[in-house]
Amino acid sequence: MTLRKTPVDELTEKEAKSELKILATEIALHDAAYHRDDAPTITDAAYDALRKRNEAIEKRFPKLIRADSPSSKVGAAAATGFKKVQHAVPMLSLGNAFTDEDVADFVDRIRRFLDLEADENVEMTAEPKIDGLSFSARYDSGRLTVAATRGDGAEGEDITANIRAVNAVPDFLMGDVPKVIEIRGEVYMTKADFAKLNAAREAKGAKTFANPRNAAAGSLRQLDPKITAERPLKAFTYGWGEVKGMAWETQWEFLQNLKAWGFPVNPRTKVVKTVEAMLKEYNKLGEDRAGLAYDIDGMVYKVNRIDLQKRLGFVSRAPRWAMAHKYSAERAETVVENIEVQVGRTGTLTPVARLKPVNVGGVVVSNATLHNEDEIARKDIRVGDTVVIQRAGDVIPQVLESILAKRPKDSKPYKFPTKCPACGSHAVREEGEVARRCTGGLYCPAQSVERLKHFVSRNAFDIEGFGEKNIEAFFTDELITSPGDLFTLEKRGGRKLLTGREGWAEKSIDNLFAAIERRRTISFERFIYALGIRQVGQATARLLAQAYGSFAAWRKAMTAAHDHESDAWKELNAIEQIGESMADDLVEFFAEKHNREIVDALAKELAIEDFVQPDTSGSAIAGKTVVFTGNLESMSRGEAKAQAQTLGAKVAGSVSKKTDLVVAGPGAGSKLKEAEALGVKVVSEQEYLKLIGG
Repeated sequence: MTLRKTPVDELTEKEAKSELKILATEIALHDAAYHRDDAPTITDAAYDALRKRNEAIEKRFPKLIRADSPSSKVGAAAATGFKKVQHAVPMLSLGNAFTDEDVADFVDRIRRFLDLEADENVEMTAEPKIDGLSFSARYDSGRLTVAATRGDGAEGEDITANIRAVNAVPDFLMGDVPKVIEIRGEVYMTKADFAKLNAAREAKGAKTFANPRNAAAGSLRQLDPKITAERPLKAFTYGWGEVKGMAWETQWEFLQNLKAWGFPVNPRTKVVKTVEAMLKEYNKLGEDRAGLAYDIDGMVYKVNRIDLQKRLGFVSRAPRWAMAHKYSAERAETVVENIEVQVGRTGTLTPVARLKPVNVGGVVVSNATLHNEDEIARKDIRVGDTVVIQRAGDVIPQVLESILAKRPKDSKPYKFPTKCPACGSHAVREEGEVARRCTGGLYCPAQSVERLKHFVSRNAFDIEGFGEKNIEAFFTDELITSPGDLFTLEKRGGRKLLTGREGWAEKSIDNLFAAIERRRTISFERFIYALGIRQVGQATARLLAQAYGSFAAWRKAMTAAHDHESDAWKELNAIEQIGESMADDLVEFFAEKHNREIVDALAKELAIEDFVQPDTSGSAIAGKTVVFTGNLESMSRGEAKAQAQTLGAKVAGSVSKKTDLVVAGPGAGSKLKEAEALGVKVVSEQEYLKLIGG
């Protein structure tokens, strides 16, 4: 992966929009490789750089934030073979810091959010960031009942039998324990144990693991727990999810509870009170890093006081009160053996460098995305070049540069294709765009196949036993060419058509059609996400489902919103986190006759469930649309919005006829006038706090 050199503050809006699309797609692929498959494809450094640039662009262009933005997602969906477990409290990821300035900015953001004085200290815990596999273990009355991997953050894999084989994770808790508690931690393998395991596997002619993290992840995710029990796994614990029957005032106090209950806690964890102290611990840990018994890739800082953690709350994919401070990357040299161009489901052409496999810090890497044609040209990357790659931890390498002194004499600059490698259609690059896109649309097999893969994917319709190879084979043989064909396959003679095909015995055919039948009832938000509309990821699909409530209402509103002067258009744009760019993509999707036909055909085959609002019993604003305007005195605007959403409200960015409540602080301007003109109820901050019981 190579990043654009154009500074974020010099990007045009069109360039920013295009780059955010590319970043969303690429980061999603890396998330799946790392969290779901335990087969990372880029370096930690390259991955973190992608996220950092994505966040910087979003900060400058907030209206362009995509529904499938990486900042709203964690990890990847659970793999098949394990029962699914819904986390009672989501297992979120962490934001990253790379420099001393990033750490200082993190603390400053906390001060601003909490409205603290600029020089007021914020006490933190500082703990090593273990490079292993995250898990959550639930205890009822002190007894282990279920354990799961992180998965996509909301849903993971049931690894209860396997976690019992990890000696560091007790079956029963000691001492005074909560009625219910979910313990979060990291399973890892020491460097010495990893070396012994690989030596033993090599002696048996078995495939060796690339690094300790992969060895730990592969061991914990064995379908046979007996294999897990044979592996030398260890764990450190550091956090919690759902808790009933006990509370603590600080993060440090909780860590002491963990030790009392029988869990291992990293002895290098410290309490620090200043940025200088945080950096001192980070640097000292870095100096000792090579001599540690286990791999780490950074240090984690957490606000120590729990009351402040609760006030800070969360952004979409991470807590505001915690940050991971990463260590620098490792480098190596290898050869670019080929450059291939892949076509995504929206037609974007993405170049990928196929590298001569090279071991970098214990990880064998063999490919890297080259991002786009501008980056290839700017760095003059050519087939046959010896390149410097950079990685940190477990992910794909970033191609830093070609070594000109080692370039072959017959080398020629790489020419980016102007025709789609999948269908031969023209590949055009619109003015202001960084990506080239196939114009074949639904006629392009790469796009059609990718759209179908997305439709049946785990976070969409999740049709079991219908993987990528089957999609490709069915599409090639014209058994399925559009999503609706899935639900008509059986009545079109699907059983007869599948009988005799390689890999399709009677039982597997029965299982496929049973799986399809189970998905005839689908939640509204999953249905929206499955359609594959540009910029509409899981987070936005849920926002839309919550805003419109039912498929019929959404379908009608999206058609009406084609008129930019309509109330429907204004209401769509008023939904928090949906800007004009995203609204355009939604409206354009329904403006296309073919898309409307697909959606309507699907709706006839399905039972699309109305959106179920979260249980916010007792909340006076549950289900209401709230707009904040003016300056708030008791809390920041961000804190107020986060709190309102927690209480079940829909937070909008502008006032419309459907707004239920406007909270107006000092300095309220146009939104207050609009509310008064429309007759929307307006309350002061103090009246609002009284209303919600704050």
